[in-house]
Amino acid sequence: MITRRSALAAAAPFLNLRAQNKSGRPNILWILGDDLGPQLGCYGHPLVHTPNADRIASEGTRFTHCFTTAPVCSASRSAWNTGVYQTTTGTHNHRSHRTDGYRLPEGVRLVSHRLHDAGYFTANMTEIAPGLRASGKTDFNFKAEKPFDGTHWNQRAKGQPFFAQINFTAPHKGPMWPVSRKQNRLVDPAKVELPPYYPDHPVVRDEVANYLDAVNYWDTQVGGVLDLLNADGLLDNTAIFVFGDNGRCLLRGKQWLYDPGTHIPLLMRWPGHVKTGAVRTDLTSAVDITATTIEIAGLPKPAPMHGQNLLAGRRRPYVFTARDRCDMTVDRIRAVRDYRYKLIRNFMPEKPYTQFNQYITNSYPTQRVIKELHAAGKLGPIPSRWMADRKPEYEFYDIEKDPHEVANLADDPRRREDFLRLRAVLDKWIEESGDQGRTAEPREVIEREEPRAGGKR
Repeated sequence: MITRRSALAAAAPFLNLRAQNKSGRPNILWILGDDLGPQLGCYGHPLVHTPNADRIASEGTRFTHCFTTAPVCSASRSAWNTGVYQTTTGTHNHRSHRTDGYRLPEGVRLVSHRLHDAGYFTANMTEIAPGLRASGKTDFNFKAEKPFDGTHWNQRAKGQPFFAQINFTAPHKGPMWPVSRKQNRLVDPAKVELPPYYPDHPVVRDEVANYLDAVNYWDTQVGGVLDLLNADGLLDNTAIFVFGDNGRCLLRGKQWLYDPGTHIPLLMRWPGHVKTGAVRTDLTSAVDITATTIEIAGLPKPAPMHGQNLLAGRRRPYVFTARDRCDMTVDRIRAVRDYRYKLIRNFMPEKPYTQFNQYITNSYPTQRVIKELHAAGKLGPIPSRWMADRKPEYEFYDIEKDPHEVANLADDPRRREDFLRLRAVLDKWIEESGDQGRTAEPREVIEREEPRAGGKR
């Protein structure tokens, strides 16, 4: 079992960085994968081939318990690009505030704006190298004036440090999935290990295998970035963070607060400052990447800032996650996780897991298979829970013994003390963080989304 003491001991591979920041400012690079879970070789996944991510892990530090604050891109990006929970800034509903000019609350700023003001050249990279392109995705749920200075680190002034983001979309459902199937090395669907909440069906196996193929393709893109850094003489003076914007885009992952929806890889490489081959097991939030980036750049931690510097000694006892409206699908779910237990509160238990969502309907063949098998009376007992008419108000899981989160212990008297403890922690976080999800969106905002549902809810 992971304890707070063992997590603190795992921080030992880091050197004292506060004094070292005075001697010069490093470049800082975020390499992202859309919908990238920890299905990488360095995390022990047997079917993927990710030598470039594995190299970064071996030359730096791998974080085993990193979670985004939301299970969908725009909400999570609105949080870790500022270091403040999306529920605090009112940016928690997926792809909200696209036309109303909504601004961040006073004192909350983009990390790129903070580093720009400190003399960094900021870039959201697109044309990285010949044949290597990134999306330039931002997806903020707020209006931001000129979030970046340019589109490549080579546009900076001579001697100027840079902060850059590279957003690769390969793991995300879309055009890169069929492209990934053109690789020489493909994942065999027959070898995929399915979680117990999936039926064992060829379509399901193929979807999971295709996701892993896309992860493999993403890794080849990461290799191209490393090659370019090396060719430009930047590899040893750049602090590299590799992570996902939210968890994997498979059913019961993305859009949900189970671990597959929020658990992401986090790799950090910074030669001379972070010892090689280290593994950190402490709980980490994606907003901690923001706080660490700011301190690496030599800036003091601003307020408000929910992220914590990963290179300092303090460690989190809990991580918090939140899901709100996703496209036309209105819901409100909150969760808190410690090293052993996860508590999920469904604030709208009357809404089933399968309430209509166009993205899931069009992009997740596993959901279609589950519905078909359920209608035919051929769905097993655990997958059948997905078809329930409503959700329980509370879900409580022993992650250590039940990593797939299928045995709800909310009513187990033997777990009552831990259940009440985490419920109190979650309630306190909702109150102290100023969770704006407590206020429903205006009806006219939701109605703009409903036509996409074809009249179905």
